[in-house]
Amino acid sequence: MTLIKSISGIRGTIGGPTGDTLNPLDIVKFVTAYATFIERREERGERREGERRESSRRIVVGRDARISGEMVKNVVCGTLMGYGYDVINIGLATTPTTELAVRMSGADGGIIITASHNPRQWNALKLLNSEGEFLNKEDGNEVLRIAEAEDFQYADVDHLGKYIEDNTFDERHIQSVLDLKLVDREAIRKAGFRVCVDAINSVGGVILPGLLQALGVDYEILNGEPNGDFAHNPEPLEKNLQGIMGRMREGGFDLGIVVDPDVDRLAFICEDGTMFGEEYTLVSVADYILSHQPGNTVSNLSSTRALRDVTEKYGGQYTAAAVGEVNVTTKMKEVGAVIGGEGNGGVIYPESHYGRDALVGIALFLSSLAQKGMKASELRKTFPNYFIAKNRIDLTPSTDVDAILVKVKEMFANEQVNDIDGVKIDFPDKWVHLRKSNTEPIIRVYSEAHTMEEADALGKQIMDIVYKMQG
Repeated sequence: MTLIKSISGIRGTIGGPTGDTLNPLDIVKFVTAYATFIERREERGERREGERRESSRRIVVGRDARISGEMVKNVVCGTLMGYGYDVINIGLATTPTTELAVRMSGADGGIIITASHNPRQWNALKLLNSEGEFLNKEDGNEVLRIAEAEDFQYADVDHLGKYIEDNTFDERHIQSVLDLKLVDREAIRKAGFRVCVDAINSVGGVILPGLLQALGVDYEILNGEPNGDFAHNPEPLEKNLQGIMGRMREGGFDLGIVVDPDVDRLAFICEDGTMFGEEYTLVSVADYILSHQPGNTVSNLSSTRALRDVTEKYGGQYTAAAVGEVNVTTKMKEVGAVIGGEGNGGVIYPESHYGRDALVGIALFLSSLAQKGMKASELRKTFPNYFIAKNRIDLTPSTDVDAILVKVKEMFANEQVNDIDGVKIDFPDKWVHLRKSNTEPIIRVYSEAHTMEEADALGKQIMDIVYKMQG
């Protein structure tokens, strides 16, 4: 498996030749490039707007429970210390916990060791700035350039970094959620909820019991042992969740809660065992927030139109961003969004921090259910109903994808077209979004309509047009 390098970090499978997998030598090179990038920014006095300006010479490291996590963590921490940075190792921690730990500790940055929803043989390094947010495109590309140049200078014996373990950040993360104004702890406690949680053998099993106990929620944990040996495909999609769906159908629960291995994505299951819909995680939380605090919202181009509908219902303005969390957070700051995220179950609530956070999503969703006195299935019926079809067009490596997208844009010039990330065509009652993959010769084709049949037909209509262009 080719080692995948991007502006957000590197990822790959464990084991195999250097340059082709995620292995110790490539980890050392990439971590050193990141440390060099941080140091050079400090020397130049460069910071993104809103970032801290003083240097602490500290980097936070957190990891999910993947089998390879201990090995990768040791290499990462040793490399940072060898470069002269103190390491704050927060141990098994969610992605949002690590993001918050950077801010709370006043560190210069952070490295999250997680491959998110990828299978057990994968791992990855995700890079954070001093605000605990992902690097933007410019910064990420600079790290990649430094890694290729390999112009590294390590610390001498008198300037090696120190190793610090701090296991307090789970508790501090939970407390920060409880302190949010719109988390209605009293209403949740009075509702007497009982929930079933699929923690997919990772850090969700470590932190979610503490959150639920603090909220006064009774719970049962499935796949709670954080051993990284995932009980099923870890992506929180319906096809992978038959175990918890079956448990929900047995009765006795008000809600099913599903997270991915690093707990930044969140999916709900209704009390009757049906999916609430991962696209509707953000929609439901946004509806609750906007009912108390009207304002603007943001999601990416491939997310459901239901967020736009809900936003406009409360008099706010919806804006679409390019796909990618950093693109969503950047746009949220530009438009002053009060809530945003991604349709894959990613909730970003600025009152907490600019990162997808399943803990925040859980607390706000339970607050909404408690205040409205509704079952999850009843709440789901209050939102506009859309269906998204996901297809792909396989191309030859020589295909000029950009030229194809330009032609598609020209063909639909009379419709509302957005080309900030591929081409999205908005029709009055449906949309289709084409964007090229950064890692393989394909075009992803997402389409949405009021029925799955209509959504799939729209996607295939556009696919046929592209195939004809290829001859």
